[in-house]
Amino acid sequence: MAEQTEKKIEDQAREQTGQQVRLRIDEQKMATNYANAFRTNGTAEEVMLDFGVNLLNQATQQQGQPEIMFQVSNRVVMNYFSAKRLAITLSQLIRRHEEQFGELELDVAKRQKK
Repeated sequence: MAEQTEKKIEDQAREQTGQQVRLRIDEQKMATNYANAFRTNGTAEEVMLDFGVNLLNQATQQQGQPEIMFQVSNRVVMNYFSAKRLAITLSQLIRRHEEQFGELELDVAKRQKK
């Protein structure tokens, strides 16, 4: 997948500049974080993606019902062009996963019945 994305970027750069362009990726400062939840927002020019984890806060008798807290750990801000490329890439990745392993059920209640 990464190789396909790199090739697409190289092809786009070649079309725009008329020259062969080589893409190098530096992962030395990369950080890896887990997220099971996200939030989106946007302005006229940018898309904001907040990533984090949903944490269940057990309620005491005085507090009443339990609540889920979304603990945001990372925010990614990008322009709409990059956001669209990300959406297309994620869609392709999920389609290939579902072709190999079956449909991903988003309704938790339906997942637990299987």
